[in-house]
Amino acid sequence: MAIKNKKYGNKKKETASEEKNTAINGLRVNYFIILLSGLVILIASILTFLLIIKNVYGNYKLSEILPTKENLEQYRYNEKVGILFSQYTANMLGDDVNWVQDNIDTWKTFLKNLKIKSEIFTDLDLEEGKHFKYNLIVLAGTKSLSDREMMELKRYIDAGGSVLATGSIGAFSDEAKWRGWDFFKETFGMKFTKELTPDEILKKTHTFRGNLTLTAGIPTGYIINIATWDRPIYAEVLEPRTTQVSYWYDFRGEKGLVDEQIKKSAGIANGTYGKGRFVWYGFELNAVVGSNEDYIYLGKLVKNSIDWLTYNPTAYVKDWPEPYTAAAIYIPTIKDNLNNLNAVKKTFKTYNYEGIIIMEDALALKYPKQTADLANYGEILPMIDLGYVSSRADIDTELNSKEIQEADITYVIDSLSKILNKPISGISPYFGFYNQATLDIMAKHNLKFLFTDSLTDRSVPQLLVQNGKEIFIITNTSRDDIVVMKEFGLKDARFQKYTYFEDIDRVIFEGGLYVLKIHNNLLLKPEYRSIFKDISNYMKKKNVWLTSVYELLNWWQLKSGVELRYDKRGKRRIVVEVSNHKYDFEEDFTVRVNINKAIKNIKITTDLIHTPIPEFDFDEEKQILYLNIKNLKADESRTFFVDFENVNKFTASERMVLQAKQSKNNND
Repeated sequence: MAIKNKKYGNKKKETASEEKNTAINGLRVNYFIILLSGLVILIASILTFLLIIKNVYGNYKLSEILPTKENLEQYRYNEKVGILFSQYTANMLGDDVNWVQDNIDTWKTFLKNLKIKSEIFTDLDLEEGKHFKYNLIVLAGTKSLSDREMMELKRYIDAGGSVLATGSIGAFSDEAKWRGWDFFKETFGMKFTKELTPDEILKKTHTFRGNLTLTAGIPTGYIINIATWDRPIYAEVLEPRTTQVSYWYDFRGEKGLVDEQIKKSAGIANGTYGKGRFVWYGFELNAVVGSNEDYIYLGKLVKNSIDWLTYNPTAYVKDWPEPYTAAAIYIPTIKDNLNNLNAVKKTFKTYNYEGIIIMEDALALKYPKQTADLANYGEILPMIDLGYVSSRADIDTELNSKEIQEADITYVIDSLSKILNKPISGISPYFGFYNQATLDIMAKHNLKFLFTDSLTDRSVPQLLVQNGKEIFIITNTSRDDIVVMKEFGLKDARFQKYTYFEDIDRVIFEGGLYVLKIHNNLLLKPEYRSIFKDISNYMKKKNVWLTSVYELLNWWQLKSGVELRYDKRGKRRIVVEVSNHKYDFEEDFTVRVNINKAIKNIKITTDLIHTPIPEFDFDEEKQILYLNIKNLKADESRTFFVDFENVNKFTASERMVLQAKQSKNNND
C-alpha cells in the first residue's frame, strides 16, 4: 500500500511539471515593450550623464563633447608649447658655448614640472610657418632672428598666438649683425634703456609688484637676485597695452628720481599685440641665484605667465581691505634722548592712533617714570643692540652669538616688563639686523613682533612660525627722517615732502606696506609737524589704508589663515574654493580672480544650499572678477561655481586650429 501511494505521488509531480512547462511555452514575448524599455533606460542614462557633465563643467554645447575631428584637433593643440632652438644665436656665440641649450633645458624642466608638454622646433620651422601648431612659443635667449622669423612671429601673435620671450630678443640678425631694438619696441611696446654687465655688478636685486596676474601667490615687493653674466635688460613701457610687472631700481642704494628710475627699469612685462599676447622677462631663468624660496616663487611666476598666455585663470586673496591699494603705518621712535616726548603724545592724540613706540633700551631703563607715562599712549618695544654687520650676507657670522643675544634680550624685556607691569611683545634690533638665533630667542620668550631696518625680501609683513610660535616681521620700506634729514641733508619742507611722497608712490606701485619711522629728534619736532600732517593727507588722497600696527597685524594674521584654490572646468566655468584654517574672519576680504579672457553674463552658485553667495564685481576691461567674502568662520570652506559666457568666438586652442589649417592650405 505504501508503494502504491509513492507511485501516485510521483505521478502527481510529473503532471504538475508538465502543466508548468505548457504555461511557459504558451507565454508570448512582447519585443516592442522590451525595445521601448531599453530605449527609455538609454535616454535616462544619457540625460543623467549630461546632467553630471553640467554639474561638473557648467554650461556646454552638445557639439563640444562629441568626438568630432574639430574637438580632437582642439585637444591636440591644447597647451602645447614649442621652444625655439635658435641656431642663429648659437652660431653667433660660437661652437664651444652651450648657452642656448642650457636655457632650453631649463625651460623644459620648468614645463615638465608644470605637466605641460613641450617640443623643440628650429629656425627653419619658424621661417616656414610650421609654428602655428603651437598654442604657446617660448623664445629663450633668442638674440638672433632672421627677417623671415620676425615676420612670422608678428603674424603668429597678431593672429592670436602667445609668446614668452627672455632677454634681448631679435637684437641681432641671423648673420650675427647688430640690428637694434625695433622689433622689441614694435612687438612689446617697450623701449630698451640699459644692459647690465658683470663688469658693472655681479648680481642685481629685482623687485616684483604685487596683486597682478603674473605675481599671484608671490609676496608683494618680493626681491630676487639676478646674476649679470647673461647681461639682463632694463626697459621702459611706452604703450598702455603693456603692463610693467617688476623693476630693477633699488631705492635704498641708487640715485635718481624714484618714479622715473622705476619706469625705466622694467624687468618683466606682459601685454598684447594684435589678437595675441606676450610675456617678456629681461633675464634668463638660469641667472636667478638665491634660496629655495626664491625658486618656488620663480616657479609661480612662470606658471602664472603660462596661465595668462594660455587663457587660464589665476586667483589670490587681495592684500588689503577694499577699497585700498596699499597700506601704511607710523612707528614713532625714541632715540638718543627724551626730547619732544610731548610731540609723540600729541601725535597719538591727534590721529587717534593706537600703535607701537620703539624706544632705545638704555633710555627706557634709565628713565622708568617717563617710559611708564609714554606707555599710556602706545606699547613700548625696546630697541636692543644685537651687533653690527656691514652686509646682510654676514649676519650669521658677525652678529652677536646666540648666548650674548639671549642675555641682552632677556635682561631688557625682564627689566622693562617690571617698569610697565606688563609683558613685552616685541623688539627692534638697534642696527636693524637679525638672524635665526634672534628668531629662536623670540619664540622662546613669546615675543611676537620684530621691527627691522634691514632689507628683507618683501614689502608686506611676513608671518613666520618659529618653534610653534607665530612671529611677525615688519621691515622699514621707506627712507625715514634720518635718511631724509641727516644723510640727504634736506631741511626745506618742500624737498622733504617730495622725498616722502616718492616713497609713498613707489609702495602704491608695488601694492605694499609703507612703514615710516619718525624720530623724536627729527620729524616729530614741532617745526616739522606740518610735514607729518601733509604726509598723512597725501596717503588718504591716494587711497592708502593708514592704520595702526595692531589693526594691520590682526588683518594679516586673519588673511594668512585663508587658503585659496581654483580650477578651470570646461570653457565656461571656474571653481573657486575658499577655506579658513585659523580664526573667525569677521572682516570682509576680497578674492581676485583673473579670468584672463573676455566673458559676460556671470552667474555664481555653490555646491551646498546654505552657502552664502558672495557679492561680486567684474572689471570687463581688465577681465578681473572680485568676490567679496564675508564672515568666513574658522575651519569653514566655501566652494563657488563661476559660470559665464565667452565673448570671443574662438578660444586660444580654436584659433590655433584655424591658423594651422590656413597655414597648411597656404603651403599646399
